[in-house]
Amino acid sequence: MSENNATEKLTYSINIDASREQVWHALFDDEPFRKWSSVFAEGSHFVGDWSEGSEIRFLTKDNDGMVSMIDKNRPYEFMSIRHIGYIRQGVEDTESDEVKSWTPAFENYTLKVADGGTHLTVETDTFNDFVEYFNETWPKALEVVKEVAEAE
Repeated sequence: MSENNATEKLTYSINIDASREQVWHALFDDEPFRKWSSVFAEGSHFVGDWSEGSEIRFLTKDNDGMVSMIDKNRPYEFMSIRHIGYIRQGVEDTESDEVKSWTPAFENYTLKVADGGTHLTVETDTFNDFVEYFNETWPKALEVVKEVAEAE
């Protein structure tokens, strides 16, 4: 594993003036997911479902993205996504040395009741190369989640 591929866990959080149910729907329902995930890549969407143990794909408008598994799904409380590979130009890669150097990588969402609303925490495993990008992008994405949930 090269120095640039060392994984690091990043944590982001936000208080949202909405119920955990509203925040959950803002995160994981199709239309709101497209809104907040477009902060990372225009046209972002998912194919699959969020049930525990199921495979799900996170794709850009060009059908590049990630192959993932839903590790845990405790509705309105906790979602754990295990990223297991890339999709590039429509081709899945879960076996290459490059992929094996960073998998599995987890992305966890924790929702807790706080001050009449919800405290959302996102933890994500990433590589050094992406730390700056995520530090810029995740807070913007969480603001969109907040707007969507509070508008419900």
